[in-house]
Amino acid sequence: MSSPNAAIQPDSSGTALWRAQLMGLLRSEVRKGFVGGRALMLYLLAAMPVALALLVAIVLYLFPEEQEDLGSVSIAFAAAFQAFVIQVLVFVGCLLVFTSLFRGEMLQRSMHYYFLCPVRRELLVVGKYLAGQIAAFSIFGISVLLSYVLTFLPYGGRGIEYLTVSPGLGHVFAYLGVTALACLGYGAVFLLVGLIFRNPIIPGILIFFWESLNPFMPAVLQKISVIHYLISLCPVPAQSSSIRVIADPASGWFSVPGILLVTTALLYIVALRLRHTEISYGGD
Repeated sequence: MSSPNAAIQPDSSGTALWRAQLMGLLRSEVRKGFVGGRALMLYLLAAMPVALALLVAIVLYLFPEEQEDLGSVSIAFAAAFQAFVIQVLVFVGCLLVFTSLFRGEMLQRSMHYYFLCPVRRELLVVGKYLAGQIAAFSIFGISVLLSYVLTFLPYGGRGIEYLTVSPGLGHVFAYLGVTALACLGYGAVFLLVGLIFRNPIIPGILIFFWESLNPFMPAVLQKISVIHYLISLCPVPAQSSSIRVIADPASGWFSVPGILLVTTALLYIVALRLRHTEISYGGD
């Protein structure tokens, strides 16, 4: 990791020092999010909805008689986004990225290098978390954007008009916002899981089942999840009751601050735990 203090003058304030250290951490950590085996898995996950949308676009181009009205297409995209992109791909992607930020360093016997640096551990949590967010949202955000465009592009002029004016233009920003909130919420959950558990896969599977079974739970239990609030924020409801039933959708004024508040609380817990963490590679 490059020295974060290189550009700091002797009379620099504490805030300036922390800012320079955070930028040094980000320069070191962001690159890890875009290269290597873990990043390759993210690319493969993000490519799935794009490849599916491209295949459907080719079929609709060859067989235009199969085209439907744009309202039905919008509902079909909403169902795929909620049940496949957010609940499976982004979830698994965040599991891969954020559980490895600390657990991966421990397994590679490199965590002690971070602890030897003159950097507050709270800042280390923020730096690694932000680097994970940049990688996860960049990759999945581009995937959502491309999938959305490819879904409506085969419909020619009316599809382009839908994409460039209301409501299609507003919907794509809403889907990108939900994707960003999913990365924030699931990222904080898996950052804590990766720090607590030596094998984060098992708790990750349990969380996946909890989120997947959310539509079949009582209303009070549905609200103890991330997916409930994410789906409540989607601009188009998936009207297929066979896929999902939301008993009592949460309002945007409650969902967004709620996810941000839970994320902040989880990061605070991670920082507290990391402050008292000692490295013992023999147990890993």
